[in-house]
Amino acid sequence: MEAKNFAIWDYVVFAALFLVSSGIGVFFAIKERKKATSREFLVGGRQMSFGPVALSLTASFMSAVTVLGTPSEVYRFGASFIIFFIAYLFVIILTSELFLPVFYRSGITSTYEYLQLRFNKPVRYAATVIYIVQTILYTGVVVYAPALALNQVTGFDLWGSVFATGIVCTFYCTLGGLKAVVWTDAFQMVVMFVGFLTVLIQGSTHAGGFHNVLEQSTNGSRLHIFDFDVDPLRRHTFWTITVGGTFTWLGIYGVNQSTIQRCISCKTEKHAKLALYFNLLGLWIILVCAVFSGLIMYSHFKDCDPWTSGIISAPDQLMPYFVMEIFATMPGLPGLFVACAFSGTLSTVAASINALATVTFEDFVKSCFPHLSDKLSTWISKGLCLLFGVLCTTMAVAASVLGGVVQAALSIHGMCGGPMLGLFSLGIVFPFVNWKGALGGLLTGIILSFWVAIGAFVYPAPASKTWPLPLSTDQCIKSNVTATGSPVLSSRPAIADTWYSISYLYYSAVGCLGCIAAGVIISLITGRQRGEDIQPLLIRPVCNLFCFWSKKYKKLCWCGVQHDSGTEQENLENGSAWKQGAESVLQNGLRKESLEFPETIHLCPKLLKQVCAQVFRTPHSYYRICF
Repeated sequence: MEAKNFAIWDYVVFAALFLVSSGIGVFFAIKERKKATSREFLVGGRQMSFGPVALSLTASFMSAVTVLGTPSEVYRFGASFIIFFIAYLFVIILTSELFLPVFYRSGITSTYEYLQLRFNKPVRYAATVIYIVQTILYTGVVVYAPALALNQVTGFDLWGSVFATGIVCTFYCTLGGLKAVVWTDAFQMVVMFVGFLTVLIQGSTHAGGFHNVLEQSTNGSRLHIFDFDVDPLRRHTFWTITVGGTFTWLGIYGVNQSTIQRCISCKTEKHAKLALYFNLLGLWIILVCAVFSGLIMYSHFKDCDPWTSGIISAPDQLMPYFVMEIFATMPGLPGLFVACAFSGTLSTVAASINALATVTFEDFVKSCFPHLSDKLSTWISKGLCLLFGVLCTTMAVAASVLGGVVQAALSIHGMCGGPMLGLFSLGIVFPFVNWKGALGGLLTGIILSFWVAIGAFVYPAPASKTWPLPLSTDQCIKSNVTATGSPVLSSRPAIADTWYSISYLYYSAVGCLGCIAAGVIISLITGRQRGEDIQPLLIRPVCNLFCFWSKKYKKLCWCGVQHDSGTEQENLENGSAWKQGAESVLQNGLRKESLEFPETIHLCPKLLKQVCAQVFRTPHSYYRICF
């Protein structure tokens, strides 16, 4: 296939995206230069409002994989992808009502800090290492995959785009910190939406209007959305998308450092929840745009599929090829779409770099060097952003020689997200689970999810479960390309047609449920955790929803955790008041006095707890400050 090269205006539009993104980093570096603390750099001083955070959340998880991949999915498999509408709703509700309150009220910066407060350091470090490896690998692929697709279709320089993405993201992350990332994401979200809008308008015009698009999509079976088959081996059904999609996205969203870091940067818990719910609107809008783009693309190529005819070599190239065709006589608009695709890449990479720097600083650097000055902490944080920017860009280079393994690397996000979701669920929902159960559960979940995913990669599912809908090449210009059918696989073990053929959307569910089941069983065998030893803010009393009619049964399900204590209720009413109290006491040297008289803690813990609870308005703050 001969690539269609960019015009000068395409390069101008694309370059403008990188210049504005870099400019935002420079702006916040100058604006916030007098606030040189790691807290300001990593979590924006916890003073962000919900608007830009909501846009940032949407942009961070709508990567170029979404911009290029979702329309391709709809083109080949139909509009059932729109059912993610329901999965996103469940994900946001569970994140804002189950996970976010625990993380926000605890005052943590790294989500993995919670694991040490709830269990111990080994659990925290194990989860952190898995997250770092997973995110570097995933981010490298996110940079390389769209660059490769765009290069082969548009002629846009492959390594130029890879290194430009890595350099620009690292530049504005290192200079401006979280505030630069959030505001740049907000700008990039607008670019993504405008890019999709231009494709929808021009594409529907070429097709003769939306009515024709819907009619032709119906004739091509692309609008057969609701398939209620419960077979878990089917790639996309109502149940695989709603159930499996909820587990997959909850693993990415609900306990992901990148998401939670943005939420806890908000000025209040209410703002954090509003950010999540407004972000839901953004997710829905991008999903609808991507699905309709896929339908319009099918309407355009219904008589000559460029994939099966050999015009393009991979499904991910469908969207760029379509854009170059419909905007062939409109210089600048192909550049706008490429800017749209790379906006998704930039936002995802920037979010990953900032999150990686945060967990490394909080979980490793501060643990080893607890008495660093604010200035030194800020410089170390910036150095970590630079380091991870280089690593992620290097991983993109490595992805170029992985060949078929790239597809497996893309699913690692889900493979690790499921066990992580199970681990945090064990800590937040099950008070009796101990650290042995948590560590054993995490290991079990990782083994199960990697087993099924790697097995599926080695032994692909039967074509009857994953083969796309019919595609026509009747009106294509004949070429010497030989059509390829489904691969014939020999010597497949029996497990390949059952366990290894499960829908990829269930990988997270397998890891999560395996982690929870193993964690509960191991904890019951090794001895349950005493509820009296757990701070109430570290647990969400989900059982209250099911035992609302009986205070006796509610307390029984609390497993000894004192959820009815007055101090917790005060915290719920006073929001983040404890943060200001903690800062003022630290300035007055209370921490130093408590360290000099440790016997006071042991001789009169109840009195000390009462005093600290009045000062900080939350049990967790006395746990961190006074102890």
